[in-house]
Amino acid sequence: MATNEEWRPMNEELQQVILLLQHSQSPDTQTQSQVQQRLDQLNTHPEFCRYLVYILGELRDQPVALRALSGLLLKNTIRNNWGIMPIEIQQYLKSKSFVAIADESPLIRATVGIIITTIFNYDGPANWREILPTLSHFLDSQDYNMLEGALGALQKMCEDSADRLNQQEINSIVPKIVSFFRSGYAKLRSLAVNTINCILLVQNDAITDYLNEFLTHLFSLANDTDAEVQRQLCRSLTLLLESYMDKIAPQLSNISEFMLMRTQDENEETALEACEFWLAFAESPQHCKEVLEPLLARLLPVLVKCMRYSPNDIIMLKADVEDDANVPDRPEDIKPRFHRSKAQGLKTEGDHVSHPHLPQDTLFHDRWEIKESGILALGAVAEGCMNGMQPHLPELIPYLINSLKDRKALVRSITCWTLSRYCHYVVQQPHEFFFQRLLRELLERILDNNKRVQEAACSAFATFEEEACNELVPYLPEVLSTLVEAFKRYQAKNLLILYDAVGTLADSVGMNLAEPEYVEMIMAPLMNKWSVLKDDDKELFPLLECLSSVATALHTHFLPYCEPVFQRCTQLIQNTLQQSALAAATGTNPSYTDHPDKDFLIVSLDLLSELAEALRENIEPLVAQSKLVELLYICSNDPTHEPYVHLFIPILAHNLNPEQVSVCNNSIWAMGEISLKMGAEMKQFMPLLLPPLIGVMNRDKGPKTLLENTAITLGRFGLHCSQEVAPFLSDFIRAWCLALRNIRDNEEKDSAFRGLCYMINMNPQGVATHFIFLCDAIASWNNPSDDLKYMFHRILHAFKTQVGDTNWNTFVGQFPQPLRQRLAQQYEL
Repeated sequence: MATNEEWRPMNEELQQVILLLQHSQSPDTQTQSQVQQRLDQLNTHPEFCRYLVYILGELRDQPVALRALSGLLLKNTIRNNWGIMPIEIQQYLKSKSFVAIADESPLIRATVGIIITTIFNYDGPANWREILPTLSHFLDSQDYNMLEGALGALQKMCEDSADRLNQQEINSIVPKIVSFFRSGYAKLRSLAVNTINCILLVQNDAITDYLNEFLTHLFSLANDTDAEVQRQLCRSLTLLLESYMDKIAPQLSNISEFMLMRTQDENEETALEACEFWLAFAESPQHCKEVLEPLLARLLPVLVKCMRYSPNDIIMLKADVEDDANVPDRPEDIKPRFHRSKAQGLKTEGDHVSHPHLPQDTLFHDRWEIKESGILALGAVAEGCMNGMQPHLPELIPYLINSLKDRKALVRSITCWTLSRYCHYVVQQPHEFFFQRLLRELLERILDNNKRVQEAACSAFATFEEEACNELVPYLPEVLSTLVEAFKRYQAKNLLILYDAVGTLADSVGMNLAEPEYVEMIMAPLMNKWSVLKDDDKELFPLLECLSSVATALHTHFLPYCEPVFQRCTQLIQNTLQQSALAAATGTNPSYTDHPDKDFLIVSLDLLSELAEALRENIEPLVAQSKLVELLYICSNDPTHEPYVHLFIPILAHNLNPEQVSVCNNSIWAMGEISLKMGAEMKQFMPLLLPPLIGVMNRDKGPKTLLENTAITLGRFGLHCSQEVAPFLSDFIRAWCLALRNIRDNEEKDSAFRGLCYMINMNPQGVATHFIFLCDAIASWNNPSDDLKYMFHRILHAFKTQVGDTNWNTFVGQFPQPLRQRLAQQYEL
């Protein structure tokens, strides 16, 4: 292999690569297939990368599109093969990636930035030490193309990997980047602000040393005429709210006036970015109230105006179409669906605005799209301003109920949603006030001639059912007759919502649905759908889930319908397992590359579980005559864990009683193992699992192994659910550190501490009170892996930077001498 200094392309091979790139643009599918096969072969040869970077950087006589294509192929090769490339090829690509950074073509400059970023994503600043000095040097150029290429590369690098830069590296580039805020070129100004924003997004305190200079330059952009600069400026101000509220507090009034103006910007992207500011501001209630209360009378009308449909929106939504209930849905109209979670999330309420400025002028406007925006605003404020809204509801609820009869379908549909936000209030009043009227008007809208209204009404009624529960029992005949009629009218998409409404009704009224006339009414359309749907029709998913709720409500009254349902569920499970085995056995055969959809198996298991719960011993004859036990055994050995784990987790959660040490310990250990397999799929279970686990973690005299297992499981949750667990760090961090400080280095400890680091990155304040215990736990490691040690190093030094050297030295002075020495040796503290 030629050395980097002496390598030159062989002309014949170079021409072959160029020809291959040209042919890749052929519209002929056979030619494209042949080219792809040849490219796959060439990608296994490291020398191919040299040719690609040579074409991109040196062959300026070739068409720009071909050179850019060469760069994109190089990017993909780097992404797939960087770890196995010879070191001399890696060094060559690093050195040559800069050749075209000042190319005349913006496309080539952008492609170069992508390649640099891709390499940086793998090697980072530690293994590519010259990258930041080189780009910083380019920023001293007088050549616009060089400046734009270098800033563009920095922006892409920071967007993808700003978290890999330490404070010294950030300090080396921030001053130069900030200086471009006053460039004469709008593109350079926007790139510079965007780059700082990317850093701020992941490292909140990264620009502390340059904050005053940054703010001075940033505020100078207030009157900039470029739309992208204004958008990035709005983004900066929003990020500053989250990171430097105290520093910008004196300017908040002026900033709010500016953002009020930008919220009305003609450029929609700028206006949307400005809206994010108000959302972030609301997270700081005290500052928000002080600054915004005098501004509300002007701000709220602007926000409500922003909620109106634009002319393009109205065209896209086909707002002129009122009656479309008989128009069949297209496959693309039916959105992907997800299973209903049994675990309920936490609800929070708070009134940040005590006297809402009601959009009365919009509510009674002659133009329907303005009226619609006012009704939308009423729904939007329901959660945060319920106390402030309550005195107005006796007047507003009748207005909204009347609006369900509006001539425009989009007004009727948004009214359904808004009323769903106030259902809790409605069901607390005497029925003759609002309950009966709202119930009947929603039922009428469920049978609306517009599909969008049907969908909104069905969803709103499901919310109404959840709030009303047994209050609905006297009205079951008219509710059921409406839902049965809807089964006859609805197209495919709205049937999915209807199944949910029926299932929610069953959950809400329970055994009250088991009256013989009700059973016959509701089961007839469900079993009709059951009989006509094929085994591979995904409409079976919501139907199976609906039947699960209905079976639970009906108990033994479901027996007449049980046998065909049981047999079909068993058959669906068997079919899926057979297809899965066939796919595994013939995985190399293209005709079997698509694995079966295990959702059929999952929802079938769910329904069988509900049938067993509802029918108890009555289901035993069906089980005895079937292969169900054998199929369940096969499911329990499924390597993907997908089919059954969602059934086990509630059972594990039920066994978190620390008085039963052995059972509790095994359950917690199993949760940790499952979380490693399921990854982000565990998020849905966090509200169910965290409270009892934190309770176990904080037991005064819990068995040592139980506390260790609990700490490891909580840490493992942080690997994929850090956003869900991090807010609770302060509730368990002290006990967590004490539990794991004395166990030996191993994979379990590694996974737990790695998850903890992710959580600390999300919520560093969660460990501040007990930081000495964290230091002690980190110091308990003898040989952490390089990347884990890097994570520890970053966290420790970030805290040191935040408190300052004087406070840090005072704090560390309280540590035992061995701990101080160990931290100093391992982490340079």
